[in-house]
Amino acid sequence: MVNNALLKQLLEAGAHFGHHTSYWHPKAKKYIFTQRNGIHIIDLEQTVTMLGKACTFVQDLAARGQSILLVGTKKQAQQTIEEESVRCGMSYVNQRWLGGMLTNFAVIQARIDHLVRLENKRDKGELDLLPKKERVKIEKEISHLNTQMGGFKEMTTLPRALFITDPIKDKIAFTEAKKLGIPVIAIVDTNCNPDGIDYPIPANDDAVKAIKLICSKIADAIIEGKTEAFSGEVGVAEGGREEAIEILGSYTFEPEEPKKPEKPEEPKKPEEPEKPEKPEEPEKPEKPEEPEKPEEPKKPEEPEEPEKPEEPEEPEEPAKLEKPEEPAKLENPEEPEKPEKPGKPKESEEPKESEGEIAPT
Repeated sequence: MVNNALLKQLLEAGAHFGHHTSYWHPKAKKYIFTQRNGIHIIDLEQTVTMLGKACTFVQDLAARGQSILLVGTKKQAQQTIEEESVRCGMSYVNQRWLGGMLTNFAVIQARIDHLVRLENKRDKGELDLLPKKERVKIEKEISHLNTQMGGFKEMTTLPRALFITDPIKDKIAFTEAKKLGIPVIAIVDTNCNPDGIDYPIPANDDAVKAIKLICSKIADAIIEGKTEAFSGEVGVAEGGREEAIEILGSYTFEPEEPKKPEKPEEPKKPEEPEKPEKPEEPEKPEKPEEPEKPEEPKKPEEPEEPEKPEEPEEPEEPAKLEKPEEPAKLENPEEPEKPEKPGKPKESEEPKESEGEIAPT
C-alpha cells in the first residue's frame, strides 16, 4: 500500500524530476515513468516502496547497535547531511572523500587519534605555553583536520552500511564499500546505474528539498531503531530483576533451605592434602651425597711439592766456605806474626817456658 502522504511530500519536493532525456542511463529505465518537455519523470510509487525498504533495513541496524555512515559531498547535500547525521547521532562525510577511508581505515584512524591529541592539548591550555607562531600553526592544523575528518572522528570501527546521496559524485566511497562488502543505500537519479546498489531510492539527487526529505526519513528510521534498542534493554533489565526477586522469594519461603548447612561437609575436601605424598620426592636430597666431592681436597696433596724445600740442601753450598781454608795462606810466616798482637803472645810465652825447662837440663 503506497503511503499517499509521503508520495505528496515527494511530489512537492520535486523528487520526480529526472535529467534530460539525452543524459540518462539505460539501466535506470525501469524507474522512469514518462518524459515531459525533454525531461524524464521518475515513478514516485516505486520511490515510496523502495524508501520504505531502506528505512526498515536502517532501523534494524540501529536497533542492533550498528553504525551507519552518511555521505554527501555535493553542495546541495553538505548542510543537510551534517544536520541529519548530528540529529540521529551517526558519522558523516560532507567534504572531500578521503581515498582509502574504508579500505585503509588503520591509517585514517591514526590521523583521527592525532587530531584528538591536538584538541586535548588545546583544551588543557598547553598551546598557550608555546610561541605564537607554533600555536597558530597547530590551530590551523586542527581546523584543517576537523574540516576533513570532523564528521567521523568518533567512528572507531568500519560502518555496517553506507548512505550516499549521489553515487556518481561519491564513486570512490561506493567502490570501497563494495570491495569490503558493506551494503549501500543510495539515491538513484535517471543518470545513475542502479546495479551494485543494495537499496536504491529513485529520486532527484539535485533538488535540495528532495535530498532533505529522504535524509530526514533515513534519520528518523535510525532514531526509531535506537529507541527500540534502548526500550528493549530496559525491558530486559526489568524482567531480569523481577525474575531474580521471584527466585529469591521462593528460596526464602522454602523450609528446606536449612538443609543447605549440610554443605559444610564439603570440608572433606581437605583430604586432598594427601597430595603432600609428593614430598616423597625429597628423596632427591640423596643428591646431597654429592658433598662427597669434598674429597677433591685431595688436591692439597699437591702441597707435596713443598718437598722442594729440600732444595734448601743447597745451603750445603756453604761448603764453599771452605774457602776460609785460604787462611792456609797464613803459612806465610809473615802473616802469622800479625795475630801475635791480640793474645797469641801468650802462646808464645808458653813456648818460652818450655824453653826454660829445657835449659836446666
